[in-house]
Amino acid sequence: MSSSTERRTDGRGRTTGSVLSGLAVAVGCALFLGGFVWGALIYRPYTVPTDSMSPTIAAGARVMAERVDGSEIRRGDIVVFQDSVWGDLPMVKRVVGVGGDKVSCCTKQGRLTVNGIPIEEPYLQGSGPASPVGFKATVPAGQLFLLGDHRSDSADSRVHLTDGDHGSVPRSAVQARVDARAWPLGSIGMMQRPAGFSDLPGGISQPGPLQPITLAVVAGAVLILGGAAYGPIARRGARRRG
Repeated sequence: MSSSTERRTDGRGRTTGSVLSGLAVAVGCALFLGGFVWGALIYRPYTVPTDSMSPTIAAGARVMAERVDGSEIRRGDIVVFQDSVWGDLPMVKRVVGVGGDKVSCCTKQGRLTVNGIPIEEPYLQGSGPASPVGFKATVPAGQLFLLGDHRSDSADSRVHLTDGDHGSVPRSAVQARVDARAWPLGSIGMMQRPAGFSDLPGGISQPGPLQPITLAVVAGAVLILGGAAYGPIARRGARRRG
């Protein structure tokens, strides 16, 4: 009698376990594939070709850039853009000024100013001034003023100051905003928004949905592996009881 009851209990247990494992795999697939599709629609990978954004982004590093409209860009953002005046290939630089801003460098302390306000820039390469060469520019409406983080090794808006737009590029030239470093492994991480621009009108931008996308993909993979592992584990346990 007890043996029969035990078999029925084990059977129900295995049936319940099979249902739960199948549900875990199904939910895991939805999360895993959904996260990848979501990410593919919103983000694009990009390889930074030069050292101009070091130490924030090294030459050859792979980044994840969120596809955004140029109107969403704020000071401090690192953007992927393409402008025919600058060349034929997409470039990566940091936005330090937007339409109407007066950007200049440097103060006696060697700092960049925007509308007369000194900007703290902890991301710069080295401990010298914010630019080895002094400059001033007024950013036209609808334009962006862009600098590299490695100021002594960056061909940026300072090089184009004599152009018609005072070295700036139109917001429409922006293709994406960099949200994270994805390669090499030792540099993987989210891109922090610089607090130095937060007190200026418009503030700083908010991170894109890369973190929830990553969590969805990881959670999906865990559920798939956990659900798929139930069958072999259950059979092994049944053989041991037998």
